[in-house]
Amino acid sequence: MRHVNIPVFIPHLGCPNQCVFCNQRSISEHQSFSEEGVRAEIEQVLSTLVPEDEAEIAFFGGSFTGIDRGLMCRLLDLAQTYVKEGRVASIRLSTRPDYINAEILSILSRYSVKTIELGLQSMDDAVLLACRRGHTAREAEVACRAVVAAGFSLVGQMMIGLPSATPESEMQTAQKICDLGASAVRIYPTVVFYDTPLCEMTQHGLYAPLSVKEAVERTAPVLQLFRARAIPCIRVGLCATESLTSPEAVLAGPNHPALGEMILGECLYQKLKEKVLQLGLAGQRIILEVPPRELSATVGQHRCNIEKLQRETGATVHRVVACEGIAECRVRPHSQKTV
Repeated sequence: MRHVNIPVFIPHLGCPNQCVFCNQRSISEHQSFSEEGVRAEIEQVLSTLVPEDEAEIAFFGGSFTGIDRGLMCRLLDLAQTYVKEGRVASIRLSTRPDYINAEILSILSRYSVKTIELGLQSMDDAVLLACRRGHTAREAEVACRAVVAAGFSLVGQMMIGLPSATPESEMQTAQKICDLGASAVRIYPTVVFYDTPLCEMTQHGLYAPLSVKEAVERTAPVLQLFRARAIPCIRVGLCATESLTSPEAVLAGPNHPALGEMILGECLYQKLKEKVLQLGLAGQRIILEVPPRELSATVGQHRCNIEKLQRETGATVHRVVACEGIAECRVRPHSQKTV
């Protein structure tokens, strides 16, 4: 069964301020919001689905629980009609930690809201202050605990390379997201959009954007932590849209169409190298057995991971084999038969 989000974008609606990195209109490609057009958006996506698909209406783009209460409830009422009709299974929404409280959670519990995504970005107060988030790490922690305690699935969204952030603070943020009960995560390396305070900071030399290489190196350990804790990562990096590839939208930063796969590839490479060394296979002829879904990322773009593994361990990769039914890559000597 395929899970399909039916996105309803509400760019900047409900946001109390503009964070230094944020230009939701560029990110989502939605310049405005029309309540009257929501039903048509939902119907358009539903018309493309097959009976086996499990659909979920997802309110993305702004801070859903911070918009006008009447509008919020009308949108939830509309989404709920699709649930009652059996055309969608549930409702998902994204919001800010400081727009979560007992009253809001009580309202959401009256509907078929299954998942609440919180834009945490960082759990470091210095980073939150530098980004003008308008809330503290403590408020974010309280919101996460409240969402989980109320029975919703929590998705934590975090960013890499924010102003004042360090690799250490990013790992601490990831660890807290794990500890606070997140059922899934999204990781966004910071991209500098035009018409944002971060753009001005960059142009004045007050912020140094990450290169693609730096983004890969800083994000891979974070992704590895989530994988080790069995917390799925829904997405790494922004969705590739026409606006994100436009030179009119992006000033700088790791805005690469294959960034997610490159980061996963680095994560898998480090694990692979560790196994080769632990098994004493450095300098030997080896075979890699890989889950089919991770074959491309394991090999790397232009076989870069295979070449790097051979260069750094002296091992010779005889063959890479896609194997159904295995959870992670296995390494064995070329002379050893598969058991």
